[in-house]
Amino acid sequence: MRTLRTTLLTAAAAGLAVTALAQVPAAAAPAPAPPKFLSAGQLPASLTPWTAGPVRQGVPSEGSVCTEGIAPAAGTRHRDFRTELDTGARQTITVAATTDRAKALAAELRSALETCLDRLKEQDPGLEGEAFYQGRVDIEEGAHVYSIDTSYPEVGSTDIGLYSVGRDGRGVTVVEWGQLGELDGAPLEGFKKTTRTAVAKLY
Repeated sequence: MRTLRTTLLTAAAAGLAVTALAQVPAAAAPAPAPPKFLSAGQLPASLTPWTAGPVRQGVPSEGSVCTEGIAPAAGTRHRDFRTELDTGARQTITVAATTDRAKALAAELRSALETCLDRLKEQDPGLEGEAFYQGRVDIEEGAHVYSIDTSYPEVGSTDIGLYSVGRDGRGVTVVEWGQLGELDGAPLEGFKKTTRTAVAKLY
């Protein structure tokens, strides 16, 4: 009897220990690190050095005319870059709730870039320009590069913009680059390299 009672007590104690362990909440998994932004030195070469601004929460309040109103403020951050000349750039990163939402966002951003010049001409009939798809960059889930060359013949001003949309998992990034001038003077290959780096740094 004593042996049986000891065995039962030991089993009961073990059962209580297991129950107690089961009631201890599991430690929460650490949150993944947020995607990293480009640094000033990773922008296309310029006649004067690039300066990187701070990373800011939310969508840009102005300037991104082609993609304005598409990315949600939640989960989005952006960073502006500038040089001493009339050249500027911006990177925007959105972390979507799911991969499917990230795919949809990337597709919508690409569509906005593809139709941007037509929409700008509708808003300003005096504007002229050309827009081109500059190809895919093979990195992670892919990135796509566009150029939009605009001019106002009446005042003789010309502007060139380079844009890209890339995705890695739930992360979607848009890189914008612009300066006075025409496409012939734009660092297209350097911008594609910058785009590759931007997508590689997401995760």
